[in-house]
Amino acid sequence: MSDPHTDPYSGLHGQPHPEPDLHGDPATQPEPDLEPDLETAPETDFSPVSIPDGARVWLVPTPVGNLGDITLRALDVLRAADAVACEDTRRTGALLTHLGIRKPLVRLDAHTMRRAPQVLEKYPRLAYVSDAGTPGISDPGAELVQAAVAADIPVEVLPGATAFVPALVLSGLPGGRFTFEGFLPRSGRERKERLAAVAARAETSVLYESPHRLHATLLDLAQACGETRAASVTRELSKRFEETARGTLTELAAHFSGGVRGEIAVVVAGRSDAERAAEAAQVDHLGQAQTWAATGLGVRDIRDLLVSQGLRKNDAYALALQATGTQAGPPSRRP
Repeated sequence: MSDPHTDPYSGLHGQPHPEPDLHGDPATQPEPDLEPDLETAPETDFSPVSIPDGARVWLVPTPVGNLGDITLRALDVLRAADAVACEDTRRTGALLTHLGIRKPLVRLDAHTMRRAPQVLEKYPRLAYVSDAGTPGISDPGAELVQAAVAADIPVEVLPGATAFVPALVLSGLPGGRFTFEGFLPRSGRERKERLAAVAARAETSVLYESPHRLHATLLDLAQACGETRAASVTRELSKRFEETARGTLTELAAHFSGGVRGEIAVVVAGRSDAERAAEAAQVDHLGQAQTWAATGLGVRDIRDLLVSQGLRKNDAYALALQATGTQAGPPSRRP
């Protein structure tokens, strides 16, 4: 999980520190392109290459904010690797410098992952890190695993830091079952379908969002799930200005309407029993309205019968129109 608006390595134990100067240290400089022809390699060509014996790929979690969250095993692996592959060589170089580790850096991001087989051939004991958190979660790490599997290279994933689990726990919402959505599509039909899926499922949903799209996403979630659906927003996890805001989707949209910084996880409650009961009741009312329509009753009479069963007048009128196939229009007035 990465975000250009914030630097996850900006502080140790919550305190800011200057980023190390990488320009004078060749050990932490980006590795040059391996071969000129790698730039023309097919995007998904993970064909087997000549891999030396003892090859291994480690996916190494890195802190999402507080550098004290690095694990002892992660340090051992980073020291033992032939090289460290990463999304951003400067950011990872800053981390390695802080940890006192000198290794060649190789850029493997969404734009350069096509050269993963050649990187594995040159550096058979390869550690891969994302900008922050556990690789393979909303970043290109999963493609590196595919490349390693295609070349019969063992893969190890180290336990460690991630953003969505602490955000889920901090939300106070049920976490026994949940769905991780990652980043929602920015627009179009797929976004609407994913929003509808979040609204419909019974379990809690967790998703990531960028700061400049947070407000719009909260409004879209409120429209899809209902304004009163419970949710939380966690940002700047483990950093000095960590914040978790809890409330309804509408309340959270208002809270973050003025903009925000940092990496963000949004947690949305599942559809409640009360919501499901209300939807079931609406289906029953529609069925009853259709039965009445089949006997010849008109919109006004069906509306009045539905109101007598406890529905609001506007809701009853809408169901009466639907049951009779009548186009929307103002209901007739009784004399």
